[in-house]
Amino acid sequence: MIYIDPQHVIAYSDGEVRQQFSICSACSIVGGKLILSSESTQLNFFEKDELKQLEMHPAQRIRIRDFFLNSAKTYIR
Repeated sequence: MIYIDPQHVIAYSDGEVRQQFSICSACSIVGGKLILSSESTQLNFFEKDELKQLEMHPAQRIRIRDFFLNSAKTYIR
């Protein structure tokens, strides 16, 4: 799924301006282990029923909802 909002433009103090977008992919665990990167402070796997209890931005909830609706398409909001 691809999410983009033409009204969501980010302007950084260094002069960089960009339009935010997100690409969401469904994955399956086949092995290995989670490893943190410089962009992460914590990694976890969750069961579907645990997601309701997690604190997150409303936009993330929309993406999770769309995933469980099997709605694989581009969203322009």
